[in-house]
Amino acid sequence: MALVLREIRVASILNRSAISGIDYAINPYTGCFHGCVYCYADFMRRFTGHSEPWGDFVDVKINCPELLEKQVLKAKPGEISFSTVTDPYQPVERKYRLTRRSLEILLNTPFTVSILTKSVLVLRDIDLLKKMKNSTVGFSIPIFSEKISALFEGRASPPSERFQALRKLRQEGISTWLFIAPSLPSFSDSEENLEQLFNQARDSGVEYVLIDTFQAYPRVWHKVKALLQEKFPHLVPLYEEYREFKDEFKESLRMKASELGRILGVEVRFAF
Repeated sequence: MALVLREIRVASILNRSAISGIDYAINPYTGCFHGCVYCYADFMRRFTGHSEPWGDFVDVKINCPELLEKQVLKAKPGEISFSTVTDPYQPVERKYRLTRRSLEILLNTPFTVSILTKSVLVLRDIDLLKKMKNSTVGFSIPIFSEKISALFEGRASPPSERFQALRKLRQEGISTWLFIAPSLPSFSDSEENLEQLFNQARDSGVEYVLIDTFQAYPRVWHKVKALLQEKFPHLVPLYEEYREFKDEFKESLRMKASELGRILGVEVRFAF
């Protein structure tokens, strides 16, 4: 199926966030062409009117910059996240530049900006990020192996390119962090994968590593299970066990990551 692109207009773009530590969210797009199999934002599809699968469509909020210009004048200053249910630097950003235009608007305001992405396109905006006080950029990299990463997040920048981007951002004086999320059983939480990610994070100069778990919501689990059945059928029972005993998996991950971070000199934080 061909990817579907639609231009829309929205009533608000600077929206209050329910995520701890973040005051506002800006999502310039609805949907994401990265099409990650495990994406929890699949729930947004029901608000769009799209019949296409999540990952195969993107709605471009073309009035994003003009709305933001108005809303920042009235909103109480705080931290803004780009983005909470889409990637602000997915491929369509090259054409529409909504994220960049939003950053330009925020440049001379008291708001701080936190960016989370899987795309090296963020490097395009280094000139703006260097001028923004207390801006931070995080890269989501749950899997070090490029072969396995391509199965779960095939349209995103390869992990090696994401780490190169983290190094470049840090060299430019921009604060960075690594997000290991979701932590997929057997892939993300293995000692080998964590050690590779932690070593790369340390060498890239990130301030800290943040880890979150895999949210096996029904629609998400349906897609992940289909991939596992095709490529890794032996892991299906493990994931079924994870869904039933998630707390035990979380505690094991916390202990493993904390000890490894201590050994390798990496600050580890947890989102669970």
